Amino acid sequence: QVQLVESGGGLVQPGGSLRLSCAASGNILSFNIVGWFRQAPGNQRERVAIISRAGNTRYSDSVKGRFTISRDNAKNMVYLQMNNLKPEDTAVYYCKAEKYDDEYWGQGTQVTVSS
Repeated sequence: QVQLVESGGGLVQPGGSLRLSCAASGNILSFNIVGWFRQAPGNQRERVAIISRAGNTRYSDSVKGRFTISRDNAKNMVYLQMNNLKPEDTAVYYCKAEKYDDEYWGQGTQVTVSS
């Protein structure tokens, strides 16, 4: 019923920028939390950035100062602006939304940072 679709991934060189988008089928303000997670091969999935219904944001230490999460409530879109990308940012990035006992995941979009 609820669908999340990520886009904007791709291949970029170190120091470059990308903006990921997450399109939600429902009202993003109906979710307690919307955020971005990432998973590289052989690693655990980690939380990158989240934004609450109230607009509070939190970031992992590894991306703080480089990434910015934002939303457009009218469009039901959530964004992740990624600047000064590093090779260690290479991963599949997933959009996640939570509503009480329910959680929803997108299919992911690949981000590769390489020269």
